[in-house]
Amino acid sequence: MSEGESRSLRIAVLTVSDTRTEATDTSGKLLVERLSDAGHKLEEKAIVPDHCYRIREIVSRWIADESVGIVITTGGTGLTGRDGTPEAVRPLLDKEIEGFGELFRWLSYQEIRTSTVQSRAVAGVANGTYLFCLPGSSGACRLAWDAILKDQLDERHRPCNFAELIPRLQEV
Repeated sequence: MSEGESRSLRIAVLTVSDTRTEATDTSGKLLVERLSDAGHKLEEKAIVPDHCYRIREIVSRWIADESVGIVITTGGTGLTGRDGTPEAVRPLLDKEIEGFGELFRWLSYQEIRTSTVQSRAVAGVANGTYLFCLPGSSGACRLAWDAILKDQLDERHRPCNFAELIPRLQEV
């Protein structure tokens, strides 16, 4: 890898929805396009219903898989009775990245004003794997990727980034 190149990361994308299919999953497609355009590799993509244990099953498999370094979910972060992505994922986290949700909501406020308080975007690290749980709208996924993840998953970004920490995430 030359000095100007960034390391390609292996990313899995999970859409949490009771209604979306591969044909209608605009948010999942947007994330796959963005990560591919950034030079990363899509390791796997799936769609799962809003069901805590089904979400946890797939995310657990990915965080146990050494070939997956990052998991991005979209959907299930709202306030309705069926929205359970944060509850499914939080018990799996070794560390939560509180600043991710805070920054996402601050950036989102610039676009959707006070409606951002309904977002429960969350991020963390589990078994050396980054997890980012984004809202289900394609606008929210675009914002999270373009304003946060694109730079943080590029080890050339300064002064620091998530990508450069990957080898150290499992230090004891």
